[in-house]
Amino acid sequence: MKLHQADTAGINLFTAYGEDYVAVNHAPQRENLIVLPDRIIPAWTEARIERLSADDLAPLYGLGCQIILLGTGRRLRFPPPAVLNPFAAAGIGIEVMDLQAACRTYNILAAEGRQVAAALLFDRE
Repeated sequence: MKLHQADTAGINLFTAYGEDYVAVNHAPQRENLIVLPDRIIPAWTEARIERLSADDLAPLYGLGCQIILLGTGRRLRFPPPAVLNPFAAAGIGIEVMDLQAACRTYNILAAEGRQVAAALLFDRE
């Protein structure tokens, strides 16, 4: 199989992550945010995964994405199914994973040129 390096210049990528942060293009982020290849939406919601509602996810519908990666903090936690069901009806794939897996998966999909967004929720102590 022939492999070649993808041209990722000019797109937002995760360059690091830790217990309480991610870095997008080397800039640390510690608050809930949405990352797309062409833009960053800071302060997306104040909700925690336990209180995530359809209203919190509403901004994700208009992003024009095929796939949304919902990062749920340090560990994988699922929101209620009723919150996620409208995405299937709209033809938008939504995958729930821990924050670090969401960052890794986003980078792969963004480098492939996919219409992807990472909606990240940070743990609050």
